Amino acid sequence: MTDSWQDPRSRRWRAVRGHAVLAVLGLLCVFPIYWLYATSLRRPGDVYSLSPLPWPLSWQSYADAASKVDVLGLLGNTTLVAALTSVGQLLTGLLAAYAFAAWEFRLKRVLYLAFVGTWLVPFQVTMLPNYVLLFQLGLLNTLAGVVIPTLCSALGVLLLRQHLAGFPKELLEAARMDGRSSWTTLWTVVVPNLRPALAALAILLFVNAWNEYFWPAMVLRRSNAMLQLGLRSFMGTEGDDWGPLMALAGLACLPVFLLYLVLQRHIVNAFVRSGLR
Repeated sequence: MTDSWQDPRSRRWRAVRGHAVLAVLGLLCVFPIYWLYATSLRRPGDVYSLSPLPWPLSWQSYADAASKVDVLGLLGNTTLVAALTSVGQLLTGLLAAYAFAAWEFRLKRVLYLAFVGTWLVPFQVTMLPNYVLLFQLGLLNTLAGVVIPTLCSALGVLLLRQHLAGFPKELLEAARMDGRSSWTTLWTVVVPNLRPALAALAILLFVNAWNEYFWPAMVLRRSNAMLQLGLRSFMGTEGDDWGPLMALAGLACLPVFLLYLVLQRHIVNAFVRSGLR
């Protein structure tokens, strides 16, 4: 009787200790983000203060950022580039993964290994050829020049191909017997059952495109073209203007936070409730 009474209690204490450790790790991860917003809400004279609470609150840093750069324009351009890039990578990845998983053709394995090989090639290797190509096409210093070279992602092909490899072949055969074309089968049979994977991959691709700095900095010569480049407006040889810099960085984080909060519930529900019927 004693062992049976103590065992649930020991399990409960182990659970409490585990949650305490996770809470501490969570606070360590959140603290830099909190400090970013705390710095942006301090008065200009208190930017270097080490006080954990920004009091009294001041919106002067946000006003200074808005007066120096076009915040709405930067947000709009960055959202457009990230959305086009993630949609393009998702679409090309879906089509390529469907071809590799559902069809049999010559040199299939060789082509798939070629896709894997492109994922292993560092960006610095393809950076200059892409830059020269954009120069010849006259697309430098344009948003199209940022988007077009990134419309295909080997990562999307690899992830979706792994999901499609376990897709029931019987459903595909049944769709063919019903007279559906491969295109119709993809959008009416495969895609509805891949919504969890597509949603998770869409978030990953959007966040990667949103946080990209080096490639837009190469293609665009204007610091007011995208949000990440706009941060350079508050960095100078005489010192950084930390208040507006943190304010603009905080605004840059908000769309990603909102996207994750909105789609997280749908992804979890899709994983829990989805199934092949």
